[in-house]
Amino acid sequence: MELKLEVCVDSVQSAIEAQKGGADRVELCGNLIIGGTSPGKALFTQVRKYTDLEIRVLLRPRFGDFCYDEYEFAMMKEDTQMYKELGADGLVTGILLPDGTLNMQQMQELIRIAGSMDTALHRAFDVSWDPFVTLEQAISLGMKTILTSGQRNSAWEGRELLKSLVKESDGRIEIMAGAGISPDIIPELVPYTGVTACHMSGKIVKDSRMEFRRDGVSMGFPGFSEYEIWETSADNIREAAMVLQEFCQA
Repeated sequence: MELKLEVCVDSVQSAIEAQKGGADRVELCGNLIIGGTSPGKALFTQVRKYTDLEIRVLLRPRFGDFCYDEYEFAMMKEDTQMYKELGADGLVTGILLPDGTLNMQQMQELIRIAGSMDTALHRAFDVSWDPFVTLEQAISLGMKTILTSGQRNSAWEGRELLKSLVKESDGRIEIMAGAGISPDIIPELVPYTGVTACHMSGKIVKDSRMEFRRDGVSMGFPGFSEYEIWETSADNIREAAMVLQEFCQA
């Protein structure tokens, strides 16, 4: 039995830590603190330079819903072409219509541009109208993976749907559990649901190297400190990888 561990990262250091910990691949993003957005070229090239990991790149032009206008879709097409030319292994994306179903026309266009890159449907799946309709749509598009929390805030909360999706997919597409994944959850979640891949950040919060600090000035969301850095921990990834390895050997 093969079980994959994918780590979502938004910095070179996090990607290095993911590799140290034994990740199979990374989902490369920008701005994980808001759920992830498309990363830039420089981040991709630096992660490729300093790691040997398989790299799937998130394609999400902004924070918020997954229903994009013509300008945003044009950006997504340009980014897809860029990532293909840079040598990304895969693309992680999702576009919805206002009725909550996949925008098949736009998805087909992105997959056409992606060419030989594998494609994964991200957690746009979790806010889609009907998970089983979306499952079949993703399969019909030839996508390799669905990343999902079972349409709940965490994969453990969504375990019943995850189990049903694994059964319904019948090996036609990889069901990867994401949201709230940790070494403590994996031993219960994997055997219960039958998922064959797990997705996690393994993050810790590090203190800024800044000595001088200006209090009372926020650059983004209120309540988030400008002097805390989110970074993947190799130890957290290593522990999760070891747990998954035990299942593979069982």
